[in-house]
Amino acid sequence: MLHRPQRHFTIAEYFDIEELSPIKHEYCNGEIFAMAGASLQHNHISSNVHAHLRTALRGTGCNAFGSDLRISTPGGLYTYPDVSVICGKVELTADRLESATNPVVLVEVLSDSTRDYDRGEKFTLYQAIATLREYVLIEQSRVLVECFRKQPDGAWVAEAYGDLDAVVKLASVSTSIVCRDVYREVFS
Repeated sequence: MLHRPQRHFTIAEYFDIEELSPIKHEYCNGEIFAMAGASLQHNHISSNVHAHLRTALRGTGCNAFGSDLRISTPGGLYTYPDVSVICGKVELTADRLESATNPVVLVEVLSDSTRDYDRGEKFTLYQAIATLREYVLIEQSRVLVECFRKQPDGAWVAEAYGDLDAVVKLASVSTSIVCRDVYREVFS
Protein backbone atom coordinates (compact mmCIF):
# COMPACT_ATOMS: atom_id res chain seq x y z
CA MET A 1 0.00 0.00 0.00
CA LEU A 2 1.41 3.38 -1.01
CA HIS A 3 1.25 6.15 1.63
CA ARG A 4 1.13 9.71 0.45
CA PRO A 5 2.73 12.24 2.75
CA GLN A 6 0.32 14.48 4.64
CA ARG A 7 0.54 18.09 3.52
CA HIS A 8 1.84 20.45 6.16
CA PHE A 9 0.59 24.01 6.20
CA THR A 10 2.37 27.14 7.34
CA ILE A 11 0.69 29.40 9.84
CA ALA A 12 0.21 31.94 7.03
CA GLU A 13 -1.66 29.33 4.96
CA TYR A 14 -3.81 28.50 7.99
CA PHE A 15 -4.73 32.17 8.38
CA ASP A 16 -5.54 32.38 4.65
CA ILE A 17 -7.95 29.46 5.05
CA GLU A 18 -9.47 30.86 8.26
CA GLU A 19 -10.14 34.26 6.66
CA LEU A 20 -12.05 32.76 3.75
CA SER A 21 -13.79 29.79 5.31
CA PRO A 22 -17.34 29.84 6.70
CA ILE A 23 -16.27 27.19 9.25
CA LYS A 24 -13.58 27.32 11.93
CA HIS A 25 -10.42 25.25 11.82
CA GLU A 26 -7.91 24.13 14.41
CA TYR A 27 -4.20 24.29 13.58
CA CYS A 28 -1.46 22.20 15.18
CA ASN A 29 1.96 21.10 13.97
CA GLY A 30 1.28 22.09 10.38
CA GLU A 31 -2.04 20.27 10.19
CA ILE A 32 -5.44 21.90 9.80
CA PHE A 33 -8.60 20.28 11.11
CA ALA A 34 -12.12 21.44 10.32
CA MET A 35 -14.19 21.83 13.46
CA ALA A 36 -17.37 19.86 12.96
CA GLY A 37 -20.78 21.14 13.93
CA ALA A 38 -21.91 20.38 17.45
CA SER A 39 -24.93 18.46 18.70
CA LEU A 40 -27.94 20.15 20.29
CA GLN A 41 -26.79 18.90 23.73
CA HIS A 42 -23.31 20.33 23.13
CA ASN A 43 -24.80 23.70 22.23
CA HIS A 44 -27.06 23.75 25.30
CA ILE A 45 -24.17 22.88 27.63
CA SER A 46 -21.65 25.36 26.21
CA SER A 47 -24.28 28.13 26.09
CA ASN A 48 -25.35 27.41 29.67
CA VAL A 49 -21.78 27.56 30.98
CA HIS A 50 -20.92 30.66 28.95
CA ALA A 51 -24.06 32.54 30.04
CA HIS A 52 -23.57 31.60 33.69
CA LEU A 53 -19.93 32.68 33.72
CA ARG A 54 -20.62 35.94 31.84
CA THR A 55 -23.11 36.89 34.55
CA ALA A 56 -21.13 35.56 37.52
CA LEU A 57 -17.92 37.32 36.46
CA ARG A 58 -19.50 40.71 35.74
CA GLY A 59 -17.52 43.42 37.52
CA THR A 60 -14.68 41.10 38.60
CA GLY A 61 -12.14 42.00 35.92
CA CYS A 62 -12.63 38.56 34.34
CA ASN A 63 -14.69 37.82 31.25
CA ALA A 64 -16.10 34.64 29.73
CA PHE A 65 -15.90 34.15 25.97
CA GLY A 66 -17.67 31.67 23.71
CA SER A 67 -16.25 29.43 21.03
CA ASP A 68 -15.49 32.26 18.61
CA LEU A 69 -12.42 33.34 20.58
CA ARG A 70 -9.34 31.61 19.20
CA ILE A 71 -6.70 30.61 21.74
CA SER A 72 -3.01 30.15 20.90
CA THR A 73 -0.76 27.93 23.00
CA PRO A 74 3.04 28.13 23.32
CA GLY A 75 3.23 24.76 21.54
CA GLY A 76 1.63 26.16 18.38
CA LEU A 77 -1.98 25.02 18.80
CA TYR A 78 -4.59 27.47 17.51
CA THR A 79 -8.04 26.36 18.65
CA TYR A 80 -11.50 27.48 19.70
CA PRO A 81 -12.44 26.16 23.17
CA ASP A 82 -16.14 26.02 23.97
CA VAL A 83 -15.70 28.59 26.76
CA SER A 84 -12.64 30.62 27.83
CA VAL A 85 -12.23 32.88 30.83
CA ILE A 86 -9.63 35.64 30.77
CA CYS A 87 -8.88 37.94 33.68
CA GLY A 88 -7.51 41.41 33.08
CA LYS A 89 -6.53 42.57 29.63
CA VAL A 90 -6.83 40.05 26.82
CA GLU A 91 -3.31 39.41 25.54
CA LEU A 92 -3.27 38.79 21.80
CA THR A 93 -0.72 37.32 19.45
CA ALA A 94 0.88 39.58 16.86
CA ASP A 95 -0.35 37.20 14.15
CA ARG A 96 -2.34 38.48 11.19
CA LEU A 97 -5.43 36.96 12.82
CA GLU A 98 -5.25 37.70 16.52
CA SER A 99 -5.55 34.91 19.06
CA ALA A 100 -5.75 35.19 22.83
CA THR A 101 -2.87 33.77 24.85
CA ASN A 102 -3.82 34.26 28.50
CA PRO A 103 -6.87 32.20 29.51
CA VAL A 104 -7.30 31.33 33.18
CA VAL A 105 -10.08 28.76 32.60
CA LEU A 106 -10.78 26.68 29.49
CA VAL A 107 -13.92 24.57 29.03
CA GLU A 108 -14.42 21.79 26.49
CA VAL A 109 -17.65 19.86 25.97
CA LEU A 110 -16.69 16.32 25.03
CA SER A 111 -18.00 14.20 22.18
CA ASP A 112 -17.13 10.69 21.07
CA SER A 113 -14.86 12.07 18.36
CA THR A 114 -12.98 14.60 20.56
CA ARG A 115 -12.89 12.96 24.01
CA ASP A 116 -9.46 11.31 23.73
CA TYR A 117 -7.86 14.35 22.10
CA ASP A 118 -9.36 16.81 24.61
CA ARG A 119 -8.14 14.64 27.51
CA GLY A 120 -4.75 13.90 25.96
CA GLU A 121 -2.80 15.92 23.43
CA LYS A 122 -4.94 19.05 23.68
CA PHE A 123 -4.73 19.06 27.49
CA THR A 124 -0.95 18.69 27.24
CA LEU A 125 -0.78 21.68 24.89
CA TYR A 126 -3.10 23.70 27.15
CA GLN A 127 -0.92 22.97 30.20
CA ALA A 128 1.89 25.02 28.62
CA ILE A 129 -0.24 28.19 28.89
CA ALA A 130 1.33 30.01 31.84
CA THR A 131 -1.92 31.68 32.95
CA LEU A 132 -4.13 28.57 32.79
CA ARG A 133 -5.35 27.47 36.23
CA GLU A 134 -8.38 25.28 35.48
CA TYR A 135 -9.43 23.02 32.63
CA VAL A 136 -13.03 21.81 32.65
CA LEU A 137 -14.24 18.82 30.66
CA ILE A 138 -17.99 18.21 30.35
CA GLU A 139 -19.59 15.03 29.08
CA GLN A 140 -22.71 15.62 27.04
CA SER A 141 -24.20 12.11 27.11
CA ARG A 142 -24.22 11.79 30.92
CA VAL A 143 -23.81 14.02 33.96
CA LEU A 144 -20.06 14.32 34.49
CA VAL A 145 -18.02 17.48 34.88
CA GLU A 146 -14.30 17.19 35.56
CA CYS A 147 -12.27 20.15 36.73
CA PHE A 148 -8.49 19.91 36.47
CA ARG A 149 -6.76 22.46 38.71
CA LYS A 150 -3.13 23.52 38.52
CA GLN A 151 -1.44 23.25 41.90
CA PRO A 152 1.32 25.59 43.17
CA ASP A 153 3.91 22.89 42.34
CA GLY A 154 2.65 22.74 38.72
CA ALA A 155 0.85 19.40 39.07
CA TRP A 156 -2.73 19.09 37.86
CA VAL A 157 -5.34 17.55 40.17
CA ALA A 158 -8.81 16.51 38.98
CA GLU A 159 -12.12 16.69 40.76
CA ALA A 160 -15.21 15.01 39.26
CA TYR A 161 -18.86 15.99 39.69
CA GLY A 162 -21.44 13.41 38.62
CA ASP A 163 -24.69 14.55 40.21
CA LEU A 164 -27.08 17.28 39.04
CA ASP A 165 -26.97 18.84 42.52
CA ALA A 166 -23.15 18.92 42.65
CA VAL A 167 -21.49 22.33 42.73
CA VAL A 168 -18.49 22.79 40.43
CA LYS A 169 -16.11 25.25 42.05
CA LEU A 170 -13.86 27.37 39.85
CA ALA A 171 -11.36 28.55 42.43
CA SER A 172 -9.26 30.59 40.00
CA VAL A 173 -12.16 32.97 39.35
CA SER A 174 -13.94 32.59 42.71
CA THR A 175 -17.20 31.31 41.31
CA SER A 176 -19.14 28.08 40.99
CA ILE A 177 -21.87 26.51 38.91
CA VAL A 178 -24.37 23.79 39.84
CA CYS A 179 -24.35 20.83 37.47
CA ARG A 180 -28.12 21.27 37.06
CA ASP A 181 -27.37 24.67 35.46
CA VAL A 182 -24.66 23.16 33.25
CA TYR A 183 -27.11 20.55 31.96
CA ARG A 184 -30.23 22.75 31.76
CA GLU A 185 -32.39 21.58 28.83
CA VAL A 186 -30.26 18.44 28.52
CA PHE A 187 -31.00 16.39 31.66
CA SER A 188 -33.07 18.73 33.80
